[in-house]
Amino acid sequence: MPRLDPRRSTLAVIDLQARLMPAIQGGSGVVANTRRLLATAALLDIPALFTEQNPRGLGATVPELAPDASSVIAKMTFDATPAPGFLDRLPPDHAVVLTGCETHVCVLQTALGLLERGRRVCVVEDAVGSRTVENKAAGLRRLAAEGAEIITTEMAVFEWLESAEHPRFRKVIALIK
Repeated sequence: MPRLDPRRSTLAVIDLQARLMPAIQGGSGVVANTRRLLATAALLDIPALFTEQNPRGLGATVPELAPDASSVIAKMTFDATPAPGFLDRLPPDHAVVLTGCETHVCVLQTALGLLERGRRVCVVEDAVGSRTVENKAAGLRRLAAEGAEIITTEMAVFEWLESAEHPRFRKVIALIK
């Protein structure tokens, strides 16, 4: 697969919700890496959107990520693709870079829904989480087997930057140090 093109990428943050995160193994790391990706995306003009699973039951996205209300899509399905507005926010030529929870449920099913529609999907391994290590590992294995690319936060960041000569290189590097 080609490198991630910052002009043809969208970051999708799946269900990083306040009531869910305390139960997620390594949840603070998932949020921290997602925050790095969001900050990089903002600096590089890469669009980002958020989903919230059953927000009445699980609450809003964690405040550390501070999504603009217009970028949040509420859903009841585990797969975000049927949620009204989700696919409309993803340009057809964009790779979808996924972070969020839970790896083996909503991230997996959203990735499968995107793959079924012929979309390129990159799942950020250190920015997804599950309640158990076993479920995260099983989810990542299934994602890879189904055709999702498994990447890391730094892989996404450096591919989006493309060069140390990028005018925002120093600002982006400061986010990952």
